[in-house]
Amino acid sequence: MVLDATDKKLLALLQEDSKKTTKQYALELKLSTTAVYERIRKLEREGVITSYVALVDKKKVNRSFTVLCHIRLSQHTKDNVLRFERQVQQLDEVSECNHVSGDYDYILTVHVSDMAAYREFMINKLTVIDQIGSTQSSFVINPVKKTTAIFI
Repeated sequence: MVLDATDKKLLALLQEDSKKTTKQYALELKLSTTAVYERIRKLEREGVITSYVALVDKKKVNRSFTVLCHIRLSQHTKDNVLRFERQVQQLDEVSECNHVSGDYDYILTVHVSDMAAYREFMINKLTVIDQIGSTQSSFVINPVKKTTAIFI
């Protein structure tokens, strides 16, 4: 799908605050409410907009200890990869799992309350996954940039 300048501005507005009314977006874009409504529906139909979510403050829900956990699989067979991916999707503490190139096979983003909770997660949930050969953890000291927006 080719996005024009108005689509791009609309996407930026939606990523900034998706709870505004169609009328509010229309005023900002200098379009009719119907035109904005139709553009949003088209972006949804085409799969450009995939979902709408609420972003949660990790501190308020006691999950501000963030860990980047690098995973190396024990074997790189199709079955091992698929089994690992199915199992990691069941871990509530993991917000992201990316299959990557380089020294490790996956990088997980894990959110827990503190170091003790991370240790508990490692011992009781992560290390019981048979496909894992080794792990290496990096602890986030201070997030410098964090955005959910994709700039076009």
